[in-house]
Amino acid sequence: MIVAGVVFGFVGWFVLRYVIFGLFTVDQNERAVITTFGRAQRAGNFTTAETPLADSLSPDERERYAFPVLKVIGPGGPYVKWPWQKVHKVSVATETRNMAIDPEDPGANRKGEALEAVTKDQLNTGLNGQLRYRVSEQNLYAYLFGVKRPIVHVMGYFISILRERIANFEAPQTVHGEGAAPIEAQVVRGISINDLRKNLRDLNEHMDQECASAAARYGIELDASLITEIEPPAEVESALAAINTAHNHVSSEISLAQAAADQKIVQSRRAVEIETLKAQAEVEPLLALATQLGTLKANGGTAALEAYVRNLRLNLLSKADQVYLEVR
Repeated sequence: MIVAGVVFGFVGWFVLRYVIFGLFTVDQNERAVITTFGRAQRAGNFTTAETPLADSLSPDERERYAFPVLKVIGPGGPYVKWPWQKVHKVSVATETRNMAIDPEDPGANRKGEALEAVTKDQLNTGLNGQLRYRVSEQNLYAYLFGVKRPIVHVMGYFISILRERIANFEAPQTVHGEGAAPIEAQVVRGISINDLRKNLRDLNEHMDQECASAAARYGIELDASLITEIEPPAEVESALAAINTAHNHVSSEISLAQAAADQKIVQSRRAVEIETLKAQAEVEPLLALATQLGTLKANGGTAALEAYVRNLRLNLLSKADQVYLEVR
């Protein structure tokens, strides 16, 4: 009786532990990977170096970041796992993170208020913005087993590229008019913070391009980077405001002068066109008359030409108020 109870209890425990608790489901915004004795199930014998993810990597990086492609379990269930298997679930929903928050040191970057970076003219500026990212389904191995904390690596990778870009950023030169020199070259070189503020869109696009390899490196896709504000140091704020005012005034004067010059050029071209048309209008009757006289001479000889000249004189005499005749 005792033995039967032990057997029954063991069977009940086994069913409860490994059959009922061995079932699992995957939510709509989740993906799962199963490991057997610690080894993740592969989807084949190829790596991420043979997938489109590797297009953003250099040849030497493809060898370094060649991760196995895993078998991914999509939403649904219930699924069954064996006692010697383990389920790893990850959320693939898009998440947003403040770029100034350090995952390892909450007190860094003014306690997450602004990311500090040094510009090319040695100004310590603060940046505010956000990162949108999600886990890459094509490279779950790198996210789950490649690095310990993938988001820490991605944030460090992003911030290092951003600071390097800030330190070497130069605004694209704007050319007004054909063959004209850039306005900035005519006046004075721009201030780096002003250049950064005016070209935030270009800066964000550059960061998106540079971080396109994050999915192949760490298994995280950067959906977008949005740098929203660049703060200059408080001690140079007033100086920058004065410089901006001077730049705006000079740029306004140059723009007005350029517009006036363009207007004069257009007016001159129009005047040339009008005078050309007048000259053509005066020449056309003469050409037509010469053609007509040549035709009369060819058809009727000199007599027809003399008759034409006589008739033309009579027409002129009819319009004259006084006529002077030569007496021979």
